[in-house]
Amino acid sequence: MQTLGRIAPALLEDWFRTRYFTARFDISCSGMPPYRMSRLRETLGPHWPDLDDIDLRDSPSLGGDRLRHAIAGRFAPARTDRVMVTTGSSEAIFLALTALVRPGDEVVVLRPAYQSLCSIAEALGARLRYWELDPADDFRPDLDRLRPLLGPATKAVVVNFPHNPTGATLTAQQYGELLDLVDRHGCHLVWDGAFTELTYDTPALPDPAAALDRCVSTGTLSKSYGLPGLRVGWCLAPPELLTDMVKVHDYITLNVCPVNEAIAAAVLEQGDRFIDRHRAQARLGRDVVLEWARRHAFSVPVPLGGVTAFAGLPGGGDATGLAARLAEEDGVLVAPGHCFGQPGRMRVGFGGPLDELRHGLDRLAARAAAT
Repeated sequence: MQTLGRIAPALLEDWFRTRYFTARFDISCSGMPPYRMSRLRETLGPHWPDLDDIDLRDSPSLGGDRLRHAIAGRFAPARTDRVMVTTGSSEAIFLALTALVRPGDEVVVLRPAYQSLCSIAEALGARLRYWELDPADDFRPDLDRLRPLLGPATKAVVVNFPHNPTGATLTAQQYGELLDLVDRHGCHLVWDGAFTELTYDTPALPDPAAALDRCVSTGTLSKSYGLPGLRVGWCLAPPELLTDMVKVHDYITLNVCPVNEAIAAAVLEQGDRFIDRHRAQARLGRDVVLEWARRHAFSVPVPLGGVTAFAGLPGGGDATGLAARLAEEDGVLVAPGHCFGQPGRMRVGFGGPLDELRHGLDRLAARAAAT
């Protein structure tokens, strides 16, 4: 484990910090809209945990048994020894990279990507090599672009599928080829699976930690489940790597609140109820975005999973100024593409209420036309 050097500012979080809580119309979000506690209790019905019976003591370092079994049962049956509960998947990613990466290691990272997938490894002294998703090919992953990047110095391949911000994902054949490539090169796969279960046109890909020994997969209740405020995430990793991750975990969050763990376990035990509902809702939002893009000549690759689209401006150019005016003058929040290294695009989230989505998209189109 290494000490972080100077880490780059988190551009997306910097953008949201002064805008997220004041926006009237949020079409930036990469998750389903958050539940109120009353609606969550209603959804779980008789499965709602008895919170009055919980002792407010520390949870075990790896998480409570019930939640760990729920995670393993849903994503990697019979692999409970590989489960660690974390404060959101952001902590899981941080812990995994801190445990894996040494100065001088080569780390292959998908690009564009959620920033923590690359900036943490870079701050740890890794030499980054980028598996580029080509906008000209609708950001579809191409394994022929990955193969030349792998070599004896490759420590890890870091990916996120379905992909944030584009919604691209692997075919079943590509998934198998990726696992085989990583295995043959003897490196680790770090798999950000925040949107794994939320796909539209093909079945969800299996969690690779169930099939690949040198794999760290991460997940969260923040995105597909609509529970960002619980701050419950997890990872599946080899037990020897979990030992190193716990050493860092002890210094930052130590454990997850047992109340949050109890709710999270109940949600995952009834996971299909949430995912099926959210998939149907998000599919409608995706249709709205794609029709809007056709009508207003925005370039939007069809998202195959997740709840975000990566919209290119009709006339090109930098979207950051447009996004700022949209937030300040119209109260509409989008995520500008510079946060993902693509300044000519915007991330649009379509998991929320359709009327809010339509209003935000109309204002975005009007602003773009007036530019």
